[in-house]
This record gives sequence, structure tokens and C-alpha cells, in this order.
Amino acid sequence: MISHRVDSAANSAVKPRPAWLKALGRESLPEIVAIGGVSHRLIETFKHDSWAATGLYESPSGTLSVVKLHRQAPVLGLPMGWLGRRLARHEIRLLEGLADLRQVPALAGQLTLGGRVVRHGVARKYIEGHPLGKREAVNEEFFPTLGALLRAMHERKIVYVDLHKRENILVNERGEPCLIDFQISVAWPRRLPAGPLFTILRRGDIYHLMKHWSRSRPDQCGFDEVALRQRLPWSIRAHRLVARPFRELRRRLLVMLRVRAGKGRVETELFAEHALRQEGQDQRQPA
Repeated sequence: MISHRVDSAANSAVKPRPAWLKALGRESLPEIVAIGGVSHRLIETFKHDSWAATGLYESPSGTLSVVKLHRQAPVLGLPMGWLGRRLARHEIRLLEGLADLRQVPALAGQLTLGGRVVRHGVARKYIEGHPLGKREAVNEEFFPTLGALLRAMHERKIVYVDLHKRENILVNERGEPCLIDFQISVAWPRRLPAGPLFTILRRGDIYHLMKHWSRSRPDQCGFDEVALRQRLPWSIRAHRLVARPFRELRRRLLVMLRVRAGKGRVETELFAEHALRQEGQDQRQPA
């Protein structure tokens, strides 16, 4: 089990997120849920941010599943339950459409609580592994396999979109890549031809694949980060012009609220995302 203790002095001044900045508001992940009709007990909360609360659950037989509950708490008095239900349906459809791909987690079964279907929730099978390290020396098949996975998704008119985050790329026990979070992935309507927008999103997937590849295996990739920056697609440049100022504004707000410390990076939160906690713990392990 990963410790939730705050180790850095910089984090000592921060406090938990207020309810309006949490997907479930004042509620926490339920202690007991049913997945496919089988009772499961919460054993660890991975994260609880503005969009979703995610945790690890275990059945009496030892089967592990990951449960994600999407946004339910209102924002400034506006109901958001509809958004949580829509995001859950979207993620379930994507996982169903990619069910035959080994590098994508399978759905674990229908999620119910107190006999009622949890329509804003998703339950998937747990994959043992760790998030890709920034310069982790993975095996020779890792990135070719990840590239093949992205091509298979693109052929089905699905773009991952969120590949810039290393924490979304899991290195499983066999050293293989898995993608684990499809919350903002885009499924292009099958009846419509893949237009310019789809092409832009697909190129973004490929660029971020090459970015991680150049950091972890520049010997195999054929070029380094500096060379890759020269290939940066115009669409990503344009996105950064908007996204970076918004991100900085958001970070400053969270620092002002004392939810984060320093420059407002996510790892300074009192309860940072599981992948960042795990990475920090790995870095503290003696060599």
C-alpha cells in the first residue's frame, strides 16, 4: 500500500481540496460496491480531483478492479450529474470498442451500489504495473508496441488525445505498455469520413508517442528531444498558446486557495494523484 503521508516541507502548508473542487463534493468513494454482482471493498483511493474519483477495490476472492466515479457535485449551483453520466457512458463505449486489444484494460462488469446501477461510474479490471518514468529505459518492444496500439485505435477512428501525460502510460509486469484512462479520448463517428480535425488529433497522438520515445529510448527512436521539437505540429503550438496561460492561472488559483504549494504543480497537493505518489516513492527508494 502506498503511503499518503506528505514528505516535503513545501507541502506542509497545503490543505485538502474544498468540496467544490472535488468530483463527488463532500462525499468519498463508497467503501463497498458491487461489480458484476460481486461485492468489492475499497482498499485504496488513487485520486479525487475535479473530474473524477478513482479507487482500487478487491473482491473476497482477491480479484482487483479499478472504479472511477465521474463528476456529480454541482459547480456554482449548476448541476453536473448529467456530465458525469455522459463521461461514464463515453468511457464505457470506448473500452467496449477496444476490448480485443490486450494493452487496454477490460471492463470488470456492471457497477452497482445498494442494488442500483451507478450510471456515473466505470469499473475496469486492474492491471499491475507502474506509470512510465520520464526517462525510463524500457525494453526494445515497448514503444513499437505502443505505436501499434495507437495505429489500431486510429484505424477504428479513436484518438487517445491524453498521451502527453506519462501517468496514462502504464508499464505492466511483462514490461508492455498499456493505456489506462480514456476519459477525454475521442471516438470519431464511424459513418463520417475522417476529416481534418481527426487528422490533427491523430498527429498529436503520434507526436506525444515520439516525445516519450525520444526521452526513454533515443538510441532506438533515431533522434532526441531537441530534434523532435523542430517537428512540433502547428496544432500543438496553437493549443499551447491557449492552454499554458490557462494552466498557469489555474495553478495560481490553487496556490491562493492553499490546495497546492510553490509554483502550483500537481505533486504539491496534499493528496496527489496515485501515479505521482508512486513515482515519488520510487525515486526515494535506495539504489
